[in-house]
Amino acid sequence: MRSIDSQLYKYLIDHLTVITDEWLAAREKKSGSVYSADADQSIEQLLRKQNRLTNLTVASSLLEEQDTFEKQKKQWALEVAESRVASNTPIHEVQDALRAAREAYWHFVEKFVKLNKSKVTHEDILKWGVVIHKAFDELNIKFSEMYFDIMMSRLSAQQSLIEELGSPVIPITSSKGILPLVGDIDTMRAKSILEQIPKKCVEAGISHLFIDLSGVSIIDTMVAQQIFQIIQVLNLLGIKSTMTGIRPEIAQTAVQLGIDFSEIESFSSLQQILGKYSPEEFAE
Repeated sequence: MRSIDSQLYKYLIDHLTVITDEWLAAREKKSGSVYSADADQSIEQLLRKQNRLTNLTVASSLLEEQDTFEKQKKQWALEVAESRVASNTPIHEVQDALRAAREAYWHFVEKFVKLNKSKVTHEDILKWGVVIHKAFDELNIKFSEMYFDIMMSRLSAQQSLIEELGSPVIPITSSKGILPLVGDIDTMRAKSILEQIPKKCVEAGISHLFIDLSGVSIIDTMVAQQIFQIIQVLNLLGIKSTMTGIRPEIAQTAVQLGIDFSEIESFSSLQQILGKYSPEEFAE
């Protein structure tokens, strides 16, 4: 490592706290943002800690050991990404804050150059410009990757929960259950139902499933076929299916498709089922 690079590195490390102070002082008031100048003390302390890690990581790019920079870059990106996702901070706000951090950091590089005019050459300044700006760019890219991965993981978990809540099998006796379907059923949701319902019925010990479609307004051609497939799969598993609440337009769609529901017990409503079965029969 060149002597002048080592001196710049030491100067930046010695001024980590002051660089962070300058960055924090440059904040503006932004309602609801973690980067707002009037953010509470706990948030400011978090920003101070994370910006210190930012500055330390960028300084490590001046070292000859590239592994140190790579390790700190990953640590910084993960910590900041998890924090910003948790606070629902838009990615553009983080990028703008990183831009401001770059400006504050480069300001101290300029101070070092002025303090060491006799020793610093134009080539040194050009080299530091390339190295330091590249380091900030890499931080930005790594943060974006981590932010995206965390958000996709969160969305995937939320989607799984939505799918779970969107097709609940509700036990009403030890062997009977109701599948109340509500809202529009598109191809993706129908596929999810086909994958989940047979498994849920087997796990719950359901031998007779009442599929209630009274809350479904629209079913297209593909979905009608998939509902029929669900009933066929349940039949192969020894689970009887009864359909309730079929709307006229849904029945027409089934007829037009040539889907034969004639062998499947159906009722206009759940109330009609209660009227047919005696309490003893219903409990069987």
